[in-house]
Amino acid sequence: MEKRDYYEILEVSKNATADEIKKAYRKMAIKYHPDKNPGNKEAEEKFKEAAEAYEVLSNPEKRQRYDQFGHAGLHGQQGFSGMDDIFSHFGDIFSDLFGGGGFGFSSGFGGGRQAQRHVNRGGNLRLRVKLNLSEINEGVKKKVKVNKFVPCQHCGGSGAKDNSFETCPTCNGRGQTVKIQNSIFGQMQTVTTCPNCGGEGKIIKNKCPECQGNGVVKSEEIIELNIPAGVADGMQLSVRGQGNAGARNGVPGDLIILIEEEKDKNFERDGNDLIHELFISFPQAALGATIEVPIINGTAEVKIPAGTQSGEVIRLRGKGLPELNGYGRGDILINVNVWTPKKLNKEEEKIMKSLLESENMNPSSDNDKNPFKRFKKFFS
Repeated sequence: MEKRDYYEILEVSKNATADEIKKAYRKMAIKYHPDKNPGNKEAEEKFKEAAEAYEVLSNPEKRQRYDQFGHAGLHGQQGFSGMDDIFSHFGDIFSDLFGGGGFGFSSGFGGGRQAQRHVNRGGNLRLRVKLNLSEINEGVKKKVKVNKFVPCQHCGGSGAKDNSFETCPTCNGRGQTVKIQNSIFGQMQTVTTCPNCGGEGKIIKNKCPECQGNGVVKSEEIIELNIPAGVADGMQLSVRGQGNAGARNGVPGDLIILIEEEKDKNFERDGNDLIHELFISFPQAALGATIEVPIINGTAEVKIPAGTQSGEVIRLRGKGLPELNGYGRGDILINVNVWTPKKLNKEEEKIMKSLLESENMNPSSDNDKNPFKRFKKFFS
C-alpha cells in the first residue's frame, strides 16, 4: 500500500511552520487517541499514521529530506514498533494532552492510562559512505566499522550491580510527581518528571563498576548496510536502532548514512540520466561511423549518421540509473563533439584546401544550424 503524503495526513500546507505542524498533530492525537476510541482499529491506524507524519515533519533534518526526495529519502527511517514506542517518543506531547505533564484537568483523556515512565534514548550516529556508479546502479551491501555505545555486558545494560534497584521513594515508582491545586475553574493538576529518579521510577542501589551505572560502554561494532539502487549524492538513509544504545536499557538511536557519489571518468549525472561527451573526427561526422561508447558496466555500439553536427545528442533509452525504490530507468545522453585537429601534415593540408573549393563544404543556413530545430530533434 502506497504511503500517504505526510502534509496531507496532518492537513497542513508544505509551508507550515513548526508550531502549525505541532498544533495539527495535537488535533489528530486527540481525535484518534486510543483512550477516546477503544477497540477502533481504523482510529488506531490513523493515530499511528499521524504519529509517523509528525515524527518526520517535526524534525528539520528529516523534513528537508522528505521535501527533497519524498518517502524514498527516509528509507527505513519512518514508523514505530507499536503504541508504546509512540508514547515514549512523544511523551511530552501526550503528557500535555492527557494529564502527563504541564497543566490539565483531572477529568481529561487518558485518566485510565498508567503514567508513562521516562525512557532513555540513545543518540544517532552519522556515517559517510562513498559509492561508485556501478554500486549506485545495482545497489550494494557494505560492512562498516563504527565506534558507538553498546549495552554493558557486565550488568545486562541495567547499570546496576546484581540488579540492585529500589523503588524511587519520591514518586513511588511512577516516574512523575503530581501536584493538585484548587481554583475557581475546578481542580487542576501539575505533573512533572520526578527530579529524584529522572522519570525512571527506580533508583540504583549499587552501580555497575564496568559502566558506572550508565548501562552502556564504548565498543567497536561491524554493521552491514543494505543500500538500495538509485541513491543520489547528498541523500541520507537511516538504519533504525543501529545508533548508540540508550542508557539503562533505553531505546537505541539510529545510524544515519550520508551518501557520497564518487566522480566517474565517463559520465556526468543529471538525475537518473547520464551524460557522456563523445569526440569524433571530421571524416566520421561527414561519412558516418559506428563507434563504441561506454555504458554502466560495459560498452555499446552507437551509429553516427552521416552529416552529424557538433552538439547533436544521441539518446540511449533505459541505459541510465534506476529510480530509487521505483520502476524505470534514466537514459544515457551522448553529446557529440566534432574534433578539429590543431596541426596538419602537407598531404592533409592539400586535401583540406581542395575541399574548400567544394560548395558542399561551405556552411549553409539549413535547418541543422537552427538551435531550436536541433533542440526539438533531441526530444523527439
